[in-house]
Amino acid sequence: MATTTAAQRRADARAGFDAYLAECPARQLLERIGDKWVSLVVNALADGPQRYGDLRRRLAGVSEKMLTQTLRALERDGLLTRTVTAAVPARVDYALTPLGAGLLPLLGAIKDWAEEHMPEVLAHREAHDRGGAD
Repeated sequence: MATTTAAQRRADARAGFDAYLAECPARQLLERIGDKWVSLVVNALADGPQRYGDLRRRLAGVSEKMLTQTLRALERDGLLTRTVTAAVPARVDYALTPLGAGLLPLLGAIKDWAEEHMPEVLAHREAHDRGGAD
């Protein structure tokens, strides 16, 4: 019986997923991490644990319902933890897990790219809406 290494087992597990297939769980995960609120929450937690109210203030425009749904989904996927500390009122902190922290370089780079290239994108949108091409 041949033994397999951890790297081989991970490669075998990855081979079982194909995000191009509609029913693939990897596609569901891509949908989750492609959500704007997920990206913003993960980036907001890059500096460490935060309370719900702090996240709500930082993420301008997010509704309570959407933030709650996003946090619950990220907790379910193992990307963040929710820690309740007994106090009056109870204190709830959210923090990235090591799995969630692994997304930081990717989502941070996408956020940085969007901020850097927004003037160019706006110019293209304006040209397109005028019916011209640049």
